[in-house]
Amino acid sequence: MASQSHKKEENSKRLRYIRILERFTRSIINYLTKSERLSKEGFDRKVDNNLRYVNRVQKVALYKGAFSELETMANQMLAFRNSDESIEMIKSELLYVANQLEKSVNSKKYKKDKHSSQKYEEWE
Repeated sequence: MASQSHKKEENSKRLRYIRILERFTRSIINYLTKSERLSKEGFDRKVDNNLRYVNRVQKVALYKGAFSELETMANQMLAFRNSDESIEMIKSELLYVANQLEKSVNSKKYKKDKHSSQKYEEWE
């Protein structure tokens, strides 16, 4: 019984960590795409504000591809926080990484039928 509760506890920690990473990255990406006054100082402030939530949660090892890519993107955001790169370069890099992550997640969810027009020919 104790091993089962330990497993549930590990699962809840992992889910909490994943959700915090998603919240962190989504918030930064939204700032980069929707902000009217985009600046490096604003980016740094946004990262610092959202980093408080990430620091509250215990870090957990993520093995699945999409989740490890999400963690890599969050680490890249933190690296840009401490760099001297321009905000335009930061924006282009992070939006590219976010787009690639979204494409890889969506490619696993949806697959187009290659021969949809021929699908029902045998019924005619």
